[in-house]
Amino acid sequence: MVVNESKSFEPKEAMHSDAIRQILAEHGRLLVDAGNLSDESDLYEAGLTSLSTVNVMLALEEHFDVEFQDQMLGRKTFGSIRALGEAIARLLPAASPAAHPLQAARA
Repeated sequence: MVVNESKSFEPKEAMHSDAIRQILAEHGRLLVDAGNLSDESDLYEAGLTSLSTVNVMLALEEHFDVEFQDQMLGRKTFGSIRALGEAIARLLPAASPAAHPLQAARA
């Protein structure tokens, strides 16, 4: 398992990493502190289970007001904080501007 070596990823995904870590801490039932994981750490190695993956997915969907597409529902998407950030970044532009008032106001 890779411990937090602070390798940040692209700015769009990086904006979400703190929120993802918080959601993992609250819903992931990890064996380690989510704050100590790097963006590349294997979340399943850190204790994420299939049941906790569902809980994390639901919390992420609520927090970011997105819906994970069927093809995204796998270990690859939920395998790391980086993968989750990339998935959320792909979903956010597809969301309706009305669902994201701050983004709509900036446009």
